[in-house]
Amino acid sequence: MKIVLFQPQIPQNAGNIVRTCSVTGTDLVLVKPLGFSTSSRHLKRAGLDYWEGVNVLIIDDLIAYLENIAAPFYFFSSKATKSYSTVDYTSEDHLVFGSETSGLPAVIHERWKDRFYRIPMKPGARCLNLATSAGIVLYEAKRQVGW
Repeated sequence: MKIVLFQPQIPQNAGNIVRTCSVTGTDLVLVKPLGFSTSSRHLKRAGLDYWEGVNVLIIDDLIAYLENIAAPFYFFSSKATKSYSTVDYTSEDHLVFGSETSGLPAVIHERWKDRFYRIPMKPGARCLNLATSAGIVLYEAKRQVGW
């Protein structure tokens, strides 16, 4: 299983997600441009020594990456209508999250609109924190595949 972060902007979120990846045995894919340096002290502080146990891949093009993998992939967005808990996850899945500031590009929404899911929130709520969202979805996926 992999978490994919499209153009993440906040180093503390990425560091927190690294910790979640470490304790769950999940790989991490970061899509450029990143809103921080991978040597950022904020990123390192948030991820502590958990970076050592995580396979991290940094890529330039999300669409090309997704077109060249055989594994299933799903997008998570506050704009989606289907609940993340309705997906039948597998251990090969790629769980894709958009940038904290701009989400995922319209071209991805248009191309793969049937693969978008949301975490339920109260009406009028804008969105959850990226690290929180990734943790919620990943733990549901891991629960389904039996750890």
